[in-house]
Amino acid sequence: MTNPHNDPVPSLKRRWLVVASLCTSAVALMLSASVRADDITLTETGSTLLFPLFNTWVAAYAKSHSGVRITTASTGSEAGIREAIAGKVRIGASDAYMSDYDARQHPQIITVALGIAAQTINYNLPGLNATSIKLDGPVLAAIYMGTIVEWDAPQIAALNPGVALPHHSIVPIHRADGSGDTFVFTQFLSFSTPSWEGDRGYGTTIKWPSAPNSASAVGNTGMVQSIQATPYSIGYVGISFTDSIASAKLGTAALKNGAGEFVLPSKETITAGAASLGPRTPADERLSLVFAPASGSYPMVNYEYAVVSTQQPDAKTASAVRRFLLWSIVPSETIESYLDTVHFIPLPPHTWELSQAQIQSIK
Repeated sequence: MTNPHNDPVPSLKRRWLVVASLCTSAVALMLSASVRADDITLTETGSTLLFPLFNTWVAAYAKSHSGVRITTASTGSEAGIREAIAGKVRIGASDAYMSDYDARQHPQIITVALGIAAQTINYNLPGLNATSIKLDGPVLAAIYMGTIVEWDAPQIAALNPGVALPHHSIVPIHRADGSGDTFVFTQFLSFSTPSWEGDRGYGTTIKWPSAPNSASAVGNTGMVQSIQATPYSIGYVGISFTDSIASAKLGTAALKNGAGEFVLPSKETITAGAASLGPRTPADERLSLVFAPASGSYPMVNYEYAVVSTQQPDAKTASAVRRFLLWSIVPSETIESYLDTVHFIPLPPHTWELSQAQIQSIK
């Protein structure tokens, strides 16, 4: 990953002013969509991280677009990509962008950034869940490789002076399904830890090492439930499940970023991470936002994508897909409030322009 420029984070007000001047055509399309069209159903499946947001969007969209029905399913990012490529759904939801191979093999499939999210590292340490344990990429890689097996290992203790870490075996939990959360987590391990990159790499699915006591779970809901049910466990969870993490009373780690700082996930730190890398986003929007070097940036940040074919079966379907996707990204306080409910942040102006251009290519 190339080193990005460390751009300042624009204020919300300035972002709306800049983007609003660019979105006249999108607003016009959305307003025309409020008139009832022929009944049509759009199918969506994929990311469990995006699933709560899609459900919020669909409920709101139905109120002013009665001729369009949108169905949603939580099947994992890998399934979202595959189903969209196969033409089995109109919209695949994914936390991961398509691979170079898939992009070459299926040039009609685009990955449209809809918002910016993050993954969190969560754990169940009896008596310490209220403490934000400090962790970095090399330590997490060693935990999942099985070379760090106790919570009070010297490598963890060195990052957490003064914390009474338990002398107890670690239970690392990973996703069993093809997951964009796994994609982002293993990118963080790869970008921060050369030994992991050379041995395992990253992807929506990988061959997990045989770490002692390791376990697996399906979906973000399954990850939260598994960590809660397993004392001394650790795992990674999409940020849209922040409220579930709080309800389960799990701990959230402060992660070491590319600037050497230990940072907790928040709207400000996620925005900082995206702002430092976002200007490098190419026209096809396939870019990692992980392990940004900017000060104050959270290191596991990612675009959330709609994976869509530009070649829809008919003009009515293409129009319905375009209108919904344009509606989902248009700058407004209402749309931002939907993102807030799942702890996402809106697209910055540069990326918004790219998304709009990609959406307009859907025919």
